[in-house]
Amino acid sequence: MSELTMKPKEWMEQVEKLRNQIGEVIVGQEEVVEQMLWCIFAGGHALLEGIPGLGKTMLVSTVSKALDLSFSRIQFTPDLMPSDITGTNILSFGQQGSTGMSFQKGPLFSSIVLADEINRATPKTQSALLEAMQEKTVTVGSQTHQLPRPFFVLATQNPLENEGTYPLPEAQLDRFLLKIEVSYPSADELKEIVKRTTSSREIGVEKQMTAEELLEIQQGAKEILVADEVLDYAVRLLMMTHPEEETAPDGVRRYVRFGSGPRGVQAIISIGKVRALFSGRMHLSTGDIRAAALPALRHRIFLNFEGQAMGVTTDQVIREVMDQLERTV
Repeated sequence: MSELTMKPKEWMEQVEKLRNQIGEVIVGQEEVVEQMLWCIFAGGHALLEGIPGLGKTMLVSTVSKALDLSFSRIQFTPDLMPSDITGTNILSFGQQGSTGMSFQKGPLFSSIVLADEINRATPKTQSALLEAMQEKTVTVGSQTHQLPRPFFVLATQNPLENEGTYPLPEAQLDRFLLKIEVSYPSADELKEIVKRTTSSREIGVEKQMTAEELLEIQQGAKEILVADEVLDYAVRLLMMTHPEEETAPDGVRRYVRFGSGPRGVQAIISIGKVRALFSGRMHLSTGDIRAAALPALRHRIFLNFEGQAMGVTTDQVIREVMDQLERTV
């Protein structure tokens, strides 16, 4: 047994302290916080969607402080250029009038990058993130620069019905491990938000974990065992999102244009492993698969015109897939 597999209890305690610290600042949104932690400990990027004012930016900032990671915030606007986020080569002057080019790093060179309102920038600027998100590098001119480790892009976006927004390219959407829906707070949560934000009390965020501990837990999650029947369950779930598949439910055949690609099942397994680790288990279950399916697939399934016109959501499609899969198991 490796050293990593001997520490699940210690990791669970660390994660619980992290949850509690985030809860000192963020009211409610337990599911959103949990899914963001799944994403971070799986080593992926997250896309948070919700109307303005729901605390998405504060959540990302709080998580970065609790993890003691370098943090930068990029406000995406229609006039933002790719070099504004990646950095650029500038002319520098040395001694005796010598000149040369030096690279000035952009805000992408942080461990946690908050891409705020990412869908307000043009597709050209959005696409500048693709290399960073996939390869963890930035190429400017002929030079490639390594990004810090760990590295996460936690992006927020407003619903596309809002004015001044651009849909994200499908290739970029696929790079996000999860898409997390941020909903309205309840009446009791609203009261608590008002109490915390209108009083003189200032709530600080204490560091709960180092980058080294985070990377160790990430590595531990990769060691979670996946039985063949559980992997088959995840693959069958993914295949049933394809309208041409024989086992696809009626809703998929009628309303889906394209189902999820291979990254969908990779995301389900990666997130499922983290969820299992958080529960103190060293093996993956079908329950982990079902819990990961919605946030991992909702941005990887594309509806056809009829589905969009009928107001069908990808969440409804995924739930129908899971219901039919349960009936056939």
